[in-house]
Amino acid sequence: MDYIQKGTKAFNKANWALFLAGFITFANLYVSQPLLPTFAEEFHVSPAVASLSLSVTTFALSISMIIVGSLSEAWGRKALMTISIFAASFLTLALAFSPNFETILVLRVIQGVVFAGLPAIAMAYLGEEMDSRSLGIAMGLYISGNSVGGLSGRVIIGTLTDLYNWQVGMIVLGILSLVISVLFVWMLPNSKHFSPRPLQIKALTTSLIQHVKDPSMLCLFGISFVLMGSFVTLYNYIGFKLMAPPYYLSATIVGWIFVIYLVGTFSSAWFGSLADKYGRQKMLLLSIAIMFAGAIITLNGLLSLKISGITVFTFGFFAAHSIASGWVSKRATHDKAQASSLYLFFYYFGSSVGGTAGGIFWMHFGWVGVIAMITVFLVVACLLSFLLKGIIAKQSLVTGHSCS
Repeated sequence: MDYIQKGTKAFNKANWALFLAGFITFANLYVSQPLLPTFAEEFHVSPAVASLSLSVTTFALSISMIIVGSLSEAWGRKALMTISIFAASFLTLALAFSPNFETILVLRVIQGVVFAGLPAIAMAYLGEEMDSRSLGIAMGLYISGNSVGGLSGRVIIGTLTDLYNWQVGMIVLGILSLVISVLFVWMLPNSKHFSPRPLQIKALTTSLIQHVKDPSMLCLFGISFVLMGSFVTLYNYIGFKLMAPPYYLSATIVGWIFVIYLVGTFSSAWFGSLADKYGRQKMLLLSIAIMFAGAIITLNGLLSLKISGITVFTFGFFAAHSIASGWVSKRATHDKAQASSLYLFFYYFGSSVGGTAGGIFWMHFGWVGVIAMITVFLVVACLLSFLLKGIIAKQSLVTGHSCS
């Protein structure tokens, strides 16, 4: 079979195509996060309402990912990914001409739906088309495109907002995304190992229900919800804090704060290996403790300590996310792709709920209120971790072997 192998021209083109597609998808997904203070001021809305420009998008994405993955089984991988990135690019351009905040929210909901076309399908494409010995590096390059894109989108929009305005930032990002979309269509090899199958809604629904009925999977989904809810809450409202007295940081500087995400590249890989060595629950609890320590450090008024706290918190989050997401794949006994889709559903749903709820705490209690809410979420994550350990222990007694 003619699978794509490392070192070939097809391998380089496929990886660059998916790296760039992941880059623009996540650049556009999180483009509104550095703009929350700007939206609140320009459209005269509260921070909680401003946060909806991200929350409604991740909510729509969370639901759509479960559906789009199944649609690609019938309609094809490359076709849906192409529609996804072109539609997302045009919608970013449309955002620049929004007359009011309500229009922004409508466009962001639509974007959330079309964004699902890439992350839900790209990994399936790689799994089908790549030679098994080349799959690991190909997957790593794709995921790096996601993280670099999420970081770069925030920096680009923050800087251009400071130099010109947010509308110019949207236009620049939209045009860049369209150019990359054209390159994606040209570079990505057509599927050779994809066989279309009829949509099986009943089988999909049955699979999802079975995963939700598993108490250990429910614990992991809950952990996903509160971890991402905590993470997005911190980054949603740190901009409000740092652009206000006594810091008065510019939108450019606040945008560059997202460079801290890079520590997650290290912590996710390191804690993933530590989990294999010392046990997932121990390392998950340690990761959550690190997040808590970072959150508490941000309460200090000194800017350098506040940034240090954000860094520690980010380090802990990516470590915890790496362990929890890997645990889902380990625990799933069937339809692992559907289990992963459910994990991502709760992940992005937590982003939507936590990100907006944090605005209420910010408005009434300031940064202390934000950290208090995050603390409650982290306590819930710890409790779910202990509950998960108990469930796995009982299941191990029944099956007669370890199933952690």
